[in-house]
This record gives sequence, structure tokens and C-alpha cells, in this order.
Amino acid sequence: MAVKQISVFIQNKKGRLAKVSRLLADNDIYIRALSIADTQDFGILRLICEDVDKVNSVLKEEGYLTTITDVLVAKVKDDAGALAIIAEALRDADISIEYVYELATVDNIVYLVVRVDDNKAAAAALAGAGIKTATEEEIFKL
Repeated sequence: MAVKQISVFIQNKKGRLAKVSRLLADNDIYIRALSIADTQDFGILRLICEDVDKVNSVLKEEGYLTTITDVLVAKVKDDAGALAIIAEALRDADISIEYVYELATVDNIVYLVVRVDDNKAAAAALAGAGIKTATEEEIFKL
């Protein structure tokens, strides 16, 4: 089951993250998960928020470039090797992982955001390995 993620392209300059996060806070937008990847000139801020359309609108009104992407949120027991279990299941299904970051750890379960090129095949591969995926409704209740 896919979860909507919004990516925001921001200049890699001091204060840019503060500006974006203040904009979201001022619009009562709660960030459930985030990841930042950077290059010398720009960064990609990846966010999971409850109302992606609102987030997208607020950011675009301020001139930010955004994209909305479907990602999977895998749920595994919070043990050493949790990531290995996911990575191996996807490898065995010949599915490449683009990136992974943690959403939360609750009650000894780790929720990992996983970006792949084929969510349907990845969800099936994970299910075949006994790994459940979370719904948007589920993660917003964490």
C-alpha cells in the first residue's frame, strides 16, 4: 500500500530548512517523517505529511519546486538486521531500492520508508517475505 511523499527542492544555503519548516508550521502542517539529501548546490527535502495536497499548495505558493511520489512504508520488528530483511526480500525479487529512511519506531516495530521503481511488485515481494506495509491511516495514528 503506497503512502504519499512530497519532495521539496531547496537551495543548499544556510537557513533554507528553517524557512521551509516555519512555512509548514505557520500553516498547521505536521511533519510525520523527513529525510534530507543534498548536493553542493541544492537539497531534496522529503516529507510525509497528512495532507499532501495542502503541503504542495503551500510550498508552490512560495515558489518551491515539489514532486509527489508514492512510497512504501515497511513494518518490521526493531531488531538488528531489520533493514537487511527488507533489502534481501527486494533483492531476491530483483527490485532496486532508490532510498530508505526511518519514519518511526513504535512498540518494537520500525517503520521504514522505502522508495522503489515498482511499488506493486515491491509490496508483493515484501508480503511474500512476511513483511507488512503500513497504510497512510495507520502511520498518521502513530
